Amino acid sequence: MSNANSSQLLKGSLSVIILRLLEDRERMYGYEITQKVKEMTAGEMTITEGALYPALHKLEAEGLLTTETQVVDGRARKYYSLTKTGHAEAAGRIADLATFLENLNLVLKLKPSL
Repeated sequence: MSNANSSQLLKGSLSVIILRLLEDRERMYGYEITQKVKEMTAGEMTITEGALYPALHKLEAEGLLTTETQVVDGRARKYYSLTKTGHAEAAGRIADLATFLENLNLVLKLKPSL
């Protein structure tokens, strides 16, 4: 798959990936999210800062994330956590995406009829 195609597919599911990671961990900072996805997918999925931060800001604006800034090694680091609403929304969006992927898989495995 070309990087452009992969990038578009990733962009469409990025908010669910973020919600799922934050559901599993109490809090994470942006770079940590990008590295965790890269690690989990053996480098097959990479999230750029240009895609990640707008998605994080959108989720925060929707009331699904809260932030906390902490100074680490003299640098401010912004940690993201799920709100109560975020936990509920994460479960719904994860279930929706899982159902979509199951159905997409059925369609992709469909053999053409003659």
